[in-house]
Amino acid sequence: MDLLGNIFLHVALLTSTYAVIISCVGGYRKNASLVLSARNAVWATALLTLASAVVLVIAFLKDQYQLQYVYLYSNSTTPFFYKIAALWGGQDGSLLFWVLILLVFSSIVMFQNRRKNQEFLPYVIATLMVIASFFLILLVFSANPFKLMPYLPTDGRGLNPLLQNYYMVIHPPSLYLGYVGMSIPFSFGMAALVTGRLDNHWILQIRRWTLTAWFFLSLGNLLGASWAYEVLGWGGYWGWDPVENAAFIPWLTSTAFLHSVIIQERRGILKTWNMALVILSFLTTLIGTFLTRSGIISSVHSFAQSDIGDYFVWFLVLTLITTIGLTFYRRKELKSQSALDSLVSREAAFLFNNLVLVGAAFAILWGTLFPVLSEWVRGTKITVGPPFFNSVMIPIGLLLLLLTGIGPMVAWRKTTPEQLKRNFLWPVLVTILTSIAVLFVSHKPYVIAAFSFCAFVLMTIFLEYERGIRVRMRNLKEGFLTAFLRLLVSNPRRYGGYIVHFGVVLMFIGFTGGAFNQEKEFQFNAGETRNIGNYTLTFNGLQGVETPHKQVVRAEILVKKNGKSLPPLHPARVFYVSQIQGEEAQADTQVSIRRTLGEDLYLVLLEFDPQNNSAFINAIINPLIQFIWIGGLFLVLGTVVVMWPNSNSRTSSKGDIS
Repeated sequence: MDLLGNIFLHVALLTSTYAVIISCVGGYRKNASLVLSARNAVWATALLTLASAVVLVIAFLKDQYQLQYVYLYSNSTTPFFYKIAALWGGQDGSLLFWVLILLVFSSIVMFQNRRKNQEFLPYVIATLMVIASFFLILLVFSANPFKLMPYLPTDGRGLNPLLQNYYMVIHPPSLYLGYVGMSIPFSFGMAALVTGRLDNHWILQIRRWTLTAWFFLSLGNLLGASWAYEVLGWGGYWGWDPVENAAFIPWLTSTAFLHSVIIQERRGILKTWNMALVILSFLTTLIGTFLTRSGIISSVHSFAQSDIGDYFVWFLVLTLITTIGLTFYRRKELKSQSALDSLVSREAAFLFNNLVLVGAAFAILWGTLFPVLSEWVRGTKITVGPPFFNSVMIPIGLLLLLLTGIGPMVAWRKTTPEQLKRNFLWPVLVTILTSIAVLFVSHKPYVIAAFSFCAFVLMTIFLEYERGIRVRMRNLKEGFLTAFLRLLVSNPRRYGGYIVHFGVVLMFIGFTGGAFNQEKEFQFNAGETRNIGNYTLTFNGLQGVETPHKQVVRAEILVKKNGKSLPPLHPARVFYVSQIQGEEAQADTQVSIRRTLGEDLYLVLLEFDPQNNSAFINAIINPLIQFIWIGGLFLVLGTVVVMWPNSNSRTSSKGDIS
């Protein structure tokens, strides 16, 4: 297994290097046959990398513990699906998975552009294969998943208990698809800089690729938040963990690009800014990969200390120098065709939205890297925790929420006072009424602002749909449902974007519900009762379940709300049995949640005493938290609508998502 896997990786590195050299020579000489050879080398590299990944998966399924990677992340009792998911469960395999996705995406790009974009193609190939070669170098020389153990183990250590849940199968792949997806827009950006063709053509080629990457980054972050909520057992969903931040930063920058690119398409401005955002989005995905795998930060998501961090630093530096150099060289071609006409315009609103998004990304990046920088400079690591991020991001988030509503209400180029009055009358009135209503339940300024801004944005979305539907019903004599559906079909980019905004509003409602959380820790003996909020909790004893893979201890909690009996909850502790002699079982928490639209009752078994039949239970009431997950579904749905092919090509190029 090790020999075969290594052969595939080494040959893949050779073919990727060949693709880089031949594509550059072919592009410089305008030799189509050389470019065709480079394209074929991309497909060959993809097949070789796929073969190495298949070999590694087979090694997991056949319990080949002589491979160090298999020994570390599997054992004889690991379920089938987790053995497959163990491919990306550790550092070496996740890097192999990363480059495999890159090469699959690259192969799709080669197929899509086999008869078009021939001017760009050589440099798209070169850029993608430089990235692939970098990761293949890591796999061959530093993080080889086919490295052998110094002895032949009889069994493996097993997968981390935190990863032994269904999120392991879908969360990391979603994030990787988002991370890797940003390589495609970056490669077209580099091709545009090299060729000097910096009109709107290159951004039109990458719009769906950028949306695809953004879609998977969104999905990955949502799944990560859900994983943290259901698996980590602390009652929250986002702890500003460095690796969470690393996934959120490129989402912010790519969100900025998706909005600002509309201005370039429509007005021919912000060319340099858009190029910078594409470069920044790609670089932040590399930084995220670096933070996760270098071991320089402490995180529940990160891997062990590794020497691949040095490789990443050099690659980041070289990429930064190259991109800055090319952008500076093409500064004249990147000059805008026109200027901003008014600060009270949609262009200005989008630009301000961009500045806030990028500012948020840099604030999070600074807070994430500050402990590392302080240790390098002063020799002591200063912790930057949730209080810093909350103090910075709450006002930024509220400002972004407000801008989400303002953008659609202002006109392109310049908004007249009459338009402002007509467009903002109802949203402002609804905002004021909501502020007054919220005062009856909370006097916290950010709670009042959050709910009021949510009402403002919801009203703007309603007005945009109402106007479009009313026009279709009046002019085309369509029924309400027909008008609504055809409105989406006629301009999915614009009206799908409003669905995304609606999802964001629902998520902000869920975020704001955290201001009303209640939490208590109880010690129970059998039969004892405790109260939290409107709930009465009765401890009915401990139950034990044992399998060859794990031992489960469950507490049965009888639940009543306002005197009405509800189904019991069963928070548990799970102990994954080690197959290594003398090694203790690994413990994990299994929370139990009663979910309703208004609130979640969240129970965690902290400690237990089977002899006395007693337990320590942490009980948390999370109001409105379901709106986060519902909002996430609308965000995903809206993104699918935005990516839907448009029957009106003119609308597709001129529509917007704000």
